[in-house]
Amino acid sequence: MISAPQQPNGPPATVEARCVRLPAKAVDPAALAPIVERLALSRAANELLIEVKAAAVNPSDVKAATGLMPYAVFPRTPGRDYAGLVLDGPADWIGREVFGSSGDLGIRRDGTHATHLAVETDAVVEKPKNISCEEAAGIGVPFVTAMEGYRRAGMPGSDETVLVMGVNGKVGQAAVQIASWHGARVIGVVRKSEPYEGHANGKVDVIDASVTDVATRVRELTGGKGADIVFNTVGDPYFEAAHKSLGLRGRQILIAAIDRIVSFNILEFYRGQHTYVGIDTLGLSSVATGAVLRELGPGFASGHLKPFPIQPGAIYPLDQAKAAFLAVAGSSRDRVILRP
Repeated sequence: MISAPQQPNGPPATVEARCVRLPAKAVDPAALAPIVERLALSRAANELLIEVKAAAVNPSDVKAATGLMPYAVFPRTPGRDYAGLVLDGPADWIGREVFGSSGDLGIRRDGTHATHLAVETDAVVEKPKNISCEEAAGIGVPFVTAMEGYRRAGMPGSDETVLVMGVNGKVGQAAVQIASWHGARVIGVVRKSEPYEGHANGKVDVIDASVTDVATRVRELTGGKGADIVFNTVGDPYFEAAHKSLGLRGRQILIAAIDRIVSFNILEFYRGQHTYVGIDTLGLSSVATGAVLRELGPGFASGHLKPFPIQPGAIYPLDQAKAAFLAVAGSSRDRVILRP
Protein backbone atom coordinates (compact mmCIF):
# COMPACT_ATOMS: atom_id res chain seq x y z
CA MET A 1 0.00 0.00 0.00
CA ILE A 2 1.27 3.49 -0.88
CA SER A 3 0.55 6.52 1.26
CA ALA A 4 0.11 9.29 -1.33
CA PRO A 5 1.29 12.85 -0.70
CA GLN A 6 -1.44 15.24 0.33
CA GLN A 7 -0.46 17.72 -2.40
CA PRO A 8 1.96 17.89 -5.35
CA ASN A 9 5.55 18.27 -4.18
CA GLY A 10 4.34 17.44 -0.67
CA PRO A 11 5.98 15.12 1.85
CA PRO A 12 7.39 11.90 0.38
CA ALA A 13 5.10 8.89 0.18
CA THR A 14 6.00 5.61 1.84
CA VAL A 15 5.51 2.22 0.22
CA GLU A 16 5.93 -1.35 1.48
CA ALA A 17 8.25 -2.80 -1.16
CA ARG A 18 8.94 -6.46 -1.84
CA CYS A 19 12.68 -6.76 -2.46
CA VAL A 20 15.03 -9.56 -3.44
CA ARG A 21 17.75 -9.64 -0.79
CA LEU A 22 21.21 -11.19 -0.88
CA PRO A 23 22.14 -11.76 2.78
CA ALA A 24 25.78 -12.63 2.07
CA LYS A 25 28.08 -13.43 -0.84
CA ALA A 26 27.90 -16.94 -2.29
CA VAL A 27 30.87 -19.07 -3.28
CA ASP A 28 29.34 -19.72 -6.70
CA PRO A 29 26.00 -19.15 -8.49
CA ALA A 30 24.62 -22.53 -7.37
CA ALA A 31 25.07 -21.45 -3.74
CA LEU A 32 23.05 -18.24 -4.15
CA ALA A 33 20.25 -18.00 -1.59
CA PRO A 34 18.21 -14.88 -2.36
CA ILE A 35 15.14 -14.19 -0.24
CA VAL A 36 12.24 -11.78 -0.73
CA GLU A 37 11.67 -9.32 2.11
CA ARG A 38 9.21 -6.50 2.71
CA LEU A 39 10.84 -3.15 3.42
CA ALA A 40 9.42 0.34 3.94
CA LEU A 41 10.69 2.65 1.20
CA SER A 42 10.38 6.37 0.56
CA ARG A 43 12.27 8.83 -1.59
CA ALA A 44 14.73 11.55 -0.62
CA ALA A 45 14.12 15.13 -1.70
CA ASN A 46 16.17 14.73 -4.88
CA GLU A 47 14.68 11.32 -5.79
CA LEU A 48 11.67 9.75 -7.48
CA LEU A 49 9.75 6.78 -6.10
CA ILE A 50 9.19 4.30 -8.93
CA GLU A 51 6.96 1.26 -9.18
CA VAL A 52 9.24 -1.22 -10.96
CA LYS A 53 7.49 -2.97 -13.85
CA ALA A 54 10.58 -4.88 -15.07
CA ALA A 55 14.25 -5.24 -14.08
CA ALA A 56 17.03 -6.97 -15.99
CA VAL A 57 19.51 -9.48 -14.57
CA ASN A 58 23.05 -8.80 -15.82
CA PRO A 59 26.25 -10.86 -15.59
CA SER A 60 27.60 -8.19 -13.24
CA ASP A 61 24.72 -8.93 -10.85
CA VAL A 62 25.87 -12.54 -10.65
CA LYS A 63 29.53 -11.59 -10.30
CA ALA A 64 28.77 -9.19 -7.47
CA ALA A 65 26.65 -11.82 -5.73
CA THR A 66 29.53 -14.30 -5.80
CA GLY A 67 32.15 -11.97 -4.36
CA LEU A 68 33.97 -10.99 -7.57
CA MET A 69 33.46 -7.30 -6.79
CA PRO A 70 35.04 -6.56 -3.41
CA TYR A 71 33.18 -3.25 -3.03
CA ALA A 72 29.74 -4.92 -3.26
CA VAL A 73 27.88 -4.59 0.05
CA PHE A 74 25.79 -7.21 1.87
CA PRO A 75 22.98 -7.54 2.62
CA ARG A 76 21.48 -5.70 -0.35
CA THR A 77 18.93 -5.80 -3.13
CA PRO A 78 20.69 -6.50 -6.46
CA GLY A 79 19.83 -5.10 -9.88
CA ARG A 80 21.16 -2.28 -12.08
CA ASP A 81 18.54 -1.89 -14.86
CA TYR A 82 14.84 -1.08 -14.55
CA ALA A 83 11.71 0.33 -16.12
CA GLY A 84 8.57 1.46 -14.33
CA LEU A 85 6.06 4.13 -13.36
CA VAL A 86 6.78 7.21 -11.24
CA LEU A 87 4.55 7.16 -8.13
CA ASP A 88 5.98 10.02 -6.13
CA GLY A 89 8.16 13.05 -6.75
CA PRO A 90 7.79 16.45 -8.39
CA ALA A 91 4.31 16.87 -9.86
CA ASP A 92 5.52 16.90 -13.47
CA TRP A 93 7.10 13.44 -13.04
CA ILE A 94 4.20 11.59 -11.42
CA GLY A 95 2.60 9.07 -13.78
CA ARG A 96 5.45 9.00 -16.31
CA GLU A 97 6.83 5.70 -17.60
CA VAL A 98 10.59 5.77 -17.14
CA PHE A 99 13.69 3.58 -17.35
CA GLY A 100 17.27 3.71 -16.19
CA SER A 101 20.46 1.95 -15.16
CA SER A 102 23.43 2.50 -12.89
CA GLY A 103 26.92 1.49 -11.90
CA ASP A 104 26.20 1.68 -8.19
CA LEU A 105 22.59 0.49 -7.89
CA GLY A 106 22.51 -3.13 -6.81
CA ILE A 107 26.24 -3.15 -6.09
CA ARG A 108 27.09 -0.45 -3.55
CA ARG A 109 23.47 0.26 -2.58
CA ASP A 110 20.07 -1.37 -2.92
CA GLY A 111 19.03 -1.92 -6.53
CA THR A 112 16.20 -2.69 -8.89
CA HIS A 113 15.16 -6.29 -8.17
CA ALA A 114 12.15 -5.14 -6.21
CA THR A 115 8.61 -3.86 -6.61
CA HIS A 116 9.74 -0.28 -5.92
CA LEU A 117 12.87 1.85 -6.28
CA ALA A 118 13.97 5.27 -5.05
CA VAL A 119 16.52 6.88 -7.36
CA GLU A 120 17.80 10.37 -8.17
CA THR A 121 15.54 12.39 -10.48
CA ASP A 122 18.50 13.25 -12.74
CA ALA A 123 19.17 9.52 -13.24
CA VAL A 124 15.76 8.76 -14.73
CA VAL A 125 14.90 8.83 -18.45
CA GLU A 126 11.41 8.88 -19.93
CA LYS A 127 10.64 5.59 -21.68
CA PRO A 128 10.03 5.81 -25.44
CA LYS A 129 6.37 5.01 -26.10
CA ASN A 130 7.21 2.51 -28.85
CA ILE A 131 8.88 -0.01 -26.53
CA SER A 132 7.54 -2.08 -23.61
CA CYS A 133 8.72 -1.89 -20.01
CA GLU A 134 10.36 -5.32 -20.36
CA GLU A 135 12.25 -4.14 -23.45
CA ALA A 136 13.23 -0.86 -21.79
CA ALA A 137 14.53 -2.73 -18.72
CA GLY A 138 16.82 -4.72 -21.02
CA ILE A 139 18.46 -1.67 -22.58
CA GLY A 140 20.58 -0.47 -19.66
CA VAL A 141 23.96 -2.08 -19.12
CA PRO A 142 24.67 -3.33 -22.67
CA PHE A 143 23.75 -0.08 -24.43
CA VAL A 144 25.34 2.14 -21.78
CA THR A 145 28.57 0.14 -22.05
CA ALA A 146 28.60 0.43 -25.84
CA MET A 147 27.71 4.12 -25.86
CA GLU A 148 30.22 5.01 -23.15
CA GLY A 149 32.90 3.22 -25.19
CA TYR A 150 32.17 5.41 -28.20
CA ARG A 151 31.84 8.55 -26.07
CA ARG A 152 35.34 7.91 -24.73
CA ALA A 153 36.99 6.66 -27.93
CA GLY A 154 35.19 8.99 -30.33
CA MET A 155 31.85 8.41 -31.99
CA PRO A 156 32.32 6.50 -35.26
CA GLY A 157 31.68 8.51 -38.40
CA SER A 158 30.22 7.60 -41.78
CA ASP A 159 33.73 7.29 -43.23
CA GLU A 160 34.92 4.85 -40.54
CA THR A 161 34.94 1.10 -40.03
CA VAL A 162 34.10 -0.48 -36.67
CA LEU A 163 35.19 -4.04 -35.89
CA VAL A 164 33.14 -5.66 -33.10
CA MET A 165 34.72 -8.66 -31.36
CA GLY A 166 32.01 -10.87 -29.88
CA VAL A 167 29.38 -9.37 -32.12
CA ASN A 168 26.50 -11.59 -30.98
CA GLY A 169 26.86 -10.74 -27.29
CA LYS A 170 24.52 -8.09 -25.93
CA VAL A 171 27.19 -5.37 -25.75
CA GLY A 172 28.40 -6.43 -29.19
CA GLN A 173 24.91 -6.04 -30.65
CA ALA A 174 24.49 -2.66 -28.98
CA ALA A 175 27.86 -1.56 -30.38
CA VAL A 176 26.73 -2.59 -33.89
CA GLN A 177 23.46 -0.71 -33.56
CA ILE A 178 25.04 2.52 -32.37
CA ALA A 179 27.86 2.44 -34.94
CA SER A 180 25.50 1.75 -37.84
CA TRP A 181 23.06 4.42 -36.55
CA HIS A 182 25.92 6.89 -36.97
CA GLY A 183 26.63 5.64 -40.49
CA ALA A 184 29.79 3.63 -39.86
CA ARG A 185 30.59 0.39 -41.64
CA VAL A 186 30.52 -2.57 -39.27
CA ILE A 187 32.43 -5.87 -39.31
CA GLY A 188 31.65 -8.47 -36.66
CA VAL A 189 33.73 -11.34 -35.29
CA VAL A 190 32.22 -14.63 -34.07
CA ARG A 191 34.00 -17.63 -32.55
CA LYS A 192 32.11 -20.20 -34.63
CA SER A 193 30.12 -20.20 -37.84
CA GLU A 194 26.96 -18.16 -37.23
CA PRO A 195 25.32 -15.04 -38.69
CA TYR A 196 24.92 -11.75 -36.89
CA GLU A 197 21.79 -12.08 -34.75
CA GLY A 198 20.92 -8.48 -33.89
CA HIS A 199 19.51 -5.34 -35.44
CA ALA A 200 21.67 -3.09 -37.63
CA ASN A 201 21.13 -0.05 -39.82
CA GLY A 202 23.24 -1.50 -42.60
CA LYS A 203 25.14 -4.58 -43.73
CA VAL A 204 27.32 -6.35 -41.14
CA ASP A 205 30.17 -8.44 -42.55
CA VAL A 206 30.90 -11.40 -40.26
CA ILE A 207 34.28 -13.09 -39.74
CA ASP A 208 34.39 -16.60 -38.27
CA ALA A 209 37.51 -16.53 -36.08
CA SER A 210 37.61 -20.34 -35.89
CA VAL A 211 38.54 -20.66 -39.58
CA THR A 212 39.78 -17.22 -40.65
CA ASP A 213 42.66 -14.99 -39.57
CA VAL A 214 40.76 -11.96 -38.33
CA ALA A 215 43.35 -9.25 -39.00
CA THR A 216 44.07 -10.53 -42.53
CA ARG A 217 40.36 -10.56 -43.39
CA VAL A 218 39.81 -7.08 -41.93
CA ARG A 219 42.60 -5.73 -44.13
CA GLU A 220 40.99 -7.41 -47.15
CA LEU A 221 37.58 -5.94 -46.38
CA THR A 222 38.97 -2.45 -45.85
CA GLY A 223 41.33 -2.27 -48.81
CA GLY A 224 44.36 -2.60 -46.54
CA LYS A 225 43.39 0.28 -44.25
CA GLY A 226 42.27 -1.64 -41.17
CA ALA A 227 39.60 -0.76 -38.62
CA ASP A 228 39.22 2.73 -37.20
CA ILE A 229 37.65 1.33 -34.03
CA VAL A 230 37.81 -2.16 -32.57
CA PHE A 231 35.15 -2.74 -29.92
CA ASN A 232 36.59 -5.73 -28.06
CA THR A 233 33.81 -7.12 -25.85
CA VAL A 234 35.74 -10.31 -25.06
CA GLY A 235 39.15 -9.05 -23.96
CA ASP A 236 42.46 -10.89 -24.02
CA PRO A 237 41.46 -13.82 -26.32
CA TYR A 238 40.98 -11.29 -29.13
CA PHE A 239 43.51 -8.69 -28.01
CA GLU A 240 46.24 -9.53 -30.52
CA ALA A 241 43.82 -9.89 -33.42
CA ALA A 242 42.29 -6.55 -32.45
CA HIS A 243 45.72 -4.93 -32.21
CA LYS A 244 46.70 -6.18 -35.67
CA SER A 245 43.36 -5.13 -37.15
CA LEU A 246 43.71 -1.47 -36.19
CA GLY A 247 44.41 1.08 -38.87
CA LEU A 248 46.44 4.26 -38.47
CA ARG A 249 45.20 6.17 -35.38
CA GLY A 250 42.85 3.30 -34.62
CA ARG A 251 41.17 2.96 -31.22
CA GLN A 252 40.55 -0.29 -29.34
CA ILE A 253 37.79 -0.28 -26.71
CA LEU A 254 38.14 -2.88 -23.95
CA ILE A 255 35.39 -3.84 -21.49
CA ALA A 256 36.29 -7.34 -20.24
CA ALA A 257 39.12 -9.75 -19.47
CA ILE A 258 39.57 -13.45 -18.82
CA ASP A 259 43.33 -13.44 -18.23
CA ARG A 260 44.45 -10.05 -16.97
CA ILE A 261 47.90 -9.90 -18.56
CA VAL A 262 48.52 -9.46 -22.30
CA SER A 263 51.61 -8.66 -24.33
CA PHE A 264 51.73 -6.53 -27.45
CA ASN A 265 54.17 -4.90 -29.81
CA ILE A 266 54.84 -1.42 -28.43
CA LEU A 267 56.57 -0.35 -31.64
CA GLU A 268 53.45 -1.16 -33.67
CA PHE A 269 51.36 0.59 -31.02
CA TYR A 270 53.10 3.95 -31.13
CA ARG A 271 53.92 3.93 -34.83
CA GLY A 272 50.30 3.13 -35.53
CA GLN A 273 49.36 6.03 -33.20
CA HIS A 274 46.83 3.73 -31.56
CA THR A 275 44.63 4.45 -28.55
CA TYR A 276 43.35 1.91 -26.03
CA VAL A 277 40.25 2.86 -24.08
CA GLY A 278 39.09 0.98 -20.98
CA ILE A 279 35.41 1.09 -20.03
CA ASP A 280 33.96 0.12 -16.65
CA THR A 281 30.33 1.17 -16.30
CA LEU A 282 30.40 0.11 -12.64
CA GLY A 283 32.28 3.37 -12.12
CA LEU A 284 29.33 5.42 -13.41
CA SER A 285 26.83 6.80 -10.92
CA SER A 286 23.10 6.59 -11.57
CA VAL A 287 23.11 10.23 -12.68
CA ALA A 288 26.08 9.74 -15.04
CA THR A 289 24.40 6.66 -16.48
CA GLY A 290 21.21 8.64 -17.03
CA ALA A 291 23.16 11.15 -19.12
CA VAL A 292 24.37 8.33 -21.37
CA LEU A 293 20.86 6.90 -21.75
CA ARG A 294 19.48 10.31 -22.72
CA GLU A 295 21.89 10.38 -25.66
CA LEU A 296 20.49 7.01 -26.78
CA GLY A 297 16.84 8.02 -26.40
CA PRO A 298 16.40 9.61 -29.86
CA GLY A 299 17.76 6.44 -31.48
CA PHE A 300 15.14 4.27 -29.80
CA ALA A 301 12.38 6.79 -30.50
CA SER A 302 13.28 6.85 -34.22
CA GLY A 303 13.69 3.06 -34.53
CA HIS A 304 17.37 3.26 -35.49
CA LEU A 305 18.08 1.54 -32.18
CA LYS A 306 15.98 -1.42 -31.14
CA PRO A 307 15.75 -3.10 -27.72
CA PHE A 308 16.63 -6.75 -27.39
CA PRO A 309 13.72 -9.14 -27.93
CA ILE A 310 12.42 -10.45 -24.61
CA GLN A 311 11.43 -14.12 -24.71
CA PRO A 312 8.49 -15.16 -22.49
CA GLY A 313 10.59 -17.97 -21.00
CA ALA A 314 13.24 -15.45 -19.89
CA ILE A 315 10.83 -13.51 -17.63
CA TYR A 316 10.77 -14.51 -13.95
CA PRO A 317 8.84 -13.33 -10.87
CA LEU A 318 10.77 -12.05 -7.86
CA ASP A 319 10.43 -15.31 -5.97
CA GLN A 320 12.27 -17.07 -8.80
CA ALA A 321 15.24 -14.71 -8.68
CA LYS A 322 17.69 -17.58 -8.14
CA ALA A 323 16.51 -19.27 -11.35
CA ALA A 324 16.98 -15.98 -13.20
CA PHE A 325 20.51 -15.61 -11.80
CA LEU A 326 21.39 -19.18 -12.78
CA ALA A 327 20.12 -18.59 -16.32
CA VAL A 328 22.49 -15.62 -16.65
CA ALA A 329 25.35 -17.57 -15.04
CA GLY A 330 24.74 -20.32 -17.58
CA SER A 331 25.54 -17.87 -20.40
CA SER A 332 21.96 -17.65 -21.67
CA ARG A 333 21.77 -15.49 -24.78
CA ASP A 334 18.30 -14.32 -23.73
CA ARG A 335 17.93 -10.99 -21.98
CA VAL A 336 16.74 -12.21 -18.57
CA ILE A 337 14.07 -10.08 -16.88
CA LEU A 338 12.48 -10.01 -13.44
CA ARG A 339 8.86 -8.85 -13.51
CA PRO A 340 7.73 -7.79 -10.01
